[in-house]
Amino acid sequence: MNKRRIAILGSTGSIGRQALDVISRHPDKFETELLTANNNASLLIEQAIRFRPGSVVICNGDLYQTVSDALDPYDIKVFAGMGSVNDLVKSSAIDIVLAAMVGFSGLEPTIHAIKSGKIIALANKETLVAAGSIVMRLSREYGSPVLPVDSEHSAIFQCLQGERAEIEKILLTASGGPFLHTDAHTLRTVTKKQALRHPNWNMGAKVTIDSASMMNKGLEMIEASWLFNLPPDKIEIVVHPQSVIHSMVQFTDGSIKAQLGAPDMRVPIQYALSYPERISLDTERLDFPALSRLSFFAPDPERFPAVSLAYAAHKQGGNMACIMNGANEMAVSAFLEDKILFHRIPHIIEKTMEKCSFVVAPSLEDIYRTHAEAKALAAELIRKETE
Repeated sequence: MNKRRIAILGSTGSIGRQALDVISRHPDKFETELLTANNNASLLIEQAIRFRPGSVVICNGDLYQTVSDALDPYDIKVFAGMGSVNDLVKSSAIDIVLAAMVGFSGLEPTIHAIKSGKIIALANKETLVAAGSIVMRLSREYGSPVLPVDSEHSAIFQCLQGERAEIEKILLTASGGPFLHTDAHTLRTVTKKQALRHPNWNMGAKVTIDSASMMNKGLEMIEASWLFNLPPDKIEIVVHPQSVIHSMVQFTDGSIKAQLGAPDMRVPIQYALSYPERISLDTERLDFPALSRLSFFAPDPERFPAVSLAYAAHKQGGNMACIMNGANEMAVSAFLEDKILFHRIPHIIEKTMEKCSFVVAPSLEDIYRTHAEAKALAAELIRKETE
């Protein structure tokens, strides 16, 4: 394949760092053209010096001078602010945009990249959760393919290669997170340190908390629905603690295809960057005789009500999933700041969904307004919790 020029939106986060590891192992196939970060100026500087992109953006304008001074000896252009990210993703020097920014902030630059016809390697769940209908319509309109980077969606995507058969359902696997075997009463007192201790995956704080509440699986169900054009009743969440099977597809003849591998996010990242080719990677290989068992069971709705909230939001449609997502972002942030207890996260989300203005067929402007309103309502609920 020809060398591909990559923009990494969120290069200092977990996905961004692992993407750069992939790129470093295949310098003949990939090169970085754009790196962006929100606040981590020191790591962005380090990455830029090593990978020599054409441009970098530090979204926090207060850190612009620090980054600019450090990169002044190098032939690297330095910019600040989200506006710069939105402009630079349109560059003809970029082939693939890896959208790995955390939360709703990833939506706007992804829209700009799609309208420029870029290949989108999507690692940001919230983009499709908040505006899936709009994003997928624009993807078709501008001929901008959206390739999944989440391990579960990459697994489904890989299972569908070469298939023309109708999908009966998707089996979306979930590790269950750190509280899989924790009873509902104990969940009322779990700590931030406990919630951030994921048993299988190395992820950023927000995604790890979403995994602990299983909201991440609700977000992924919505994402899968848009990516693979399936209604939510054809997407079944299955808890699989070993995280060996990353997801499965069941066809109308009863056959099931599964994608297996050791938990390593570099695999789906690399698959999206190299697609349709599959190239070598030094991951841990599965030792089947050493796998004592693979277990599966349904998620417990009493302990993990976030899953039911996600199904309800997606079935209602309109801007409801955007409302849910904005409330979740605020609730997770509040928990990480020790403002609310863990078990109050779904409560904040549910109450925000009840109070926020519902729009049946939202425009992109409606989505931005909805996100702001949902965050404001959730913030007020959180404030009342702390009084």
